[in-house]
Amino acid sequence: MAQHVLNGAVQQLRLGEIRMRDPFILEPIPGEFVLFGTSDENVWGGPAKGFDCYTSHDLENWDGPVAAFRPPLGFWSDTQYWAPEVYALDGRFFMLATFATSTGSAPRGVAVLVSDHATGPYEPWSDGPVTPATRPCLDGTLHIGDDSTRWLVYSRGTERRGDEVGVSDGEMYALRLSPDLRAGVGEPILLFTASSAGWTRPLRFPPGVEPPKDLHLANEPMFTDGPFLIRSPGGTLLMLWSSQGDEGYAIGLAESESGTITGPWIHHENPLWSTNGGHGMILRASSGRDYLTFHWPNNSPDERVKLTEVEINGASVYIL
Repeated sequence: MAQHVLNGAVQQLRLGEIRMRDPFILEPIPGEFVLFGTSDENVWGGPAKGFDCYTSHDLENWDGPVAAFRPPLGFWSDTQYWAPEVYALDGRFFMLATFATSTGSAPRGVAVLVSDHATGPYEPWSDGPVTPATRPCLDGTLHIGDDSTRWLVYSRGTERRGDEVGVSDGEMYALRLSPDLRAGVGEPILLFTASSAGWTRPLRFPPGVEPPKDLHLANEPMFTDGPFLIRSPGGTLLMLWSSQGDEGYAIGLAESESGTITGPWIHHENPLWSTNGGHGMILRASSGRDYLTFHWPNNSPDERVKLTEVEINGASVYIL
């Protein structure tokens, strides 16, 4: 894999030594892995530096950091670069990530970047966010339907802008994307709200986390974030997503009753992971093993990438 080294500073690290939120692992070639995530030191406020990535052959020892994305001159966003996910499509690599502006001139949104190499460098592909410009959005993940339609699944933020009333019950949406991933098509479809799951609780920021001063939240908000979709061996469409639970940040599991992205979505009673960690995805490695990848704990600056083997059986995911 081509690597774009940061000032010759690439080093080998154990997975537990990498500070990162919102981790995402891609296996572009069997046995070669690339780890992406929210990697700026100050994830809540600007100025943002970009996204780094790490490479590995065994999922335990990682080489990095490698500069995956640095904003070009004139890039529309300057802060809060969050949750990059990368997909190999059409002979290229597409990154979906969350961006914001320190001036508030545009709401937070999910934009698309592109590269010819898994490790980058990534360049802007969409003209700003593909999510609606009228509402703050975050944490986009890609789902390709049985009819090859490309969908963006994302969360609507709980913050408000100006005199607008904030969303008190976070929402999860699906939005059709154009075949080239450059734009959204049509109106977003509401999939569910945070309170749809019995395990969710109002937002509490963990120790060490100082939210931006301009992040005006609704009163006692419940939130959704970190969606990730996977189809079980039996054909059930499952969604991992995160919110606040009894023991802090947590990962829930939902299943689509219709087997399609539009649902309706049925939420499992208990979180898949309940204790102060979240924003998970599942790596289906070429070895035949499946791994839940997420950050734990949620306290800053203690966040680390956690990788644990799971079994997907029927409509459930089991941590081994």
